Order: sequence, then C-alpha cells, then structure tokens
Amino acid sequence: MIATAEILKTKIENFSPEILEAFAKMVESFEVKNQSAIPQFQVDEVLYRIQFHNENPRTKLDFYENISELQKNCA
Repeated sequence: MIATAEILKTKIENFSPEILEAFAKMVESFEVKNQSAIPQFQVDEVLYRIQFHNENPRTKLDFYENISELQKNCA
C-alpha cells in the first residue's frame, strides 16, 4: 500500500499545472464513504434481531438490557 502511494505521489508531482488542477477537481468529486465505528457484523445482528422480533412480536428485544450492561462496563 505504501509503495502504491509513493508511485502515485511521484506521478502526481510530475503533472502539469493544468492536469494537476483537473485531477484535483476529479478527486474532490469522489464520494467519501462514512465508516461507522460499529462493526458491520454487529449492525447485521441488530437488524436480524429487529426482523425476527417483527416476525415474532411476542419475543422480547433485549437491547435495553445490553445497553445498560455496556454503559456499566464503559463507565
């Protein structure tokens, strides 16, 4: 990864001012994907629990108990 970045850096440094400006505009237009601090497998687990509860409304969602435990452990 570092080698690839160095190669790109060298190539970018050799751009003409016009090409550099066009490249800068192109890079600025890229969307930045916001990465959540929550791992994807945990998000999937929560979605699965909600879906299961929607299909089986008599089940109990244990989010509040888990959140209370998490708050105690992180405090």
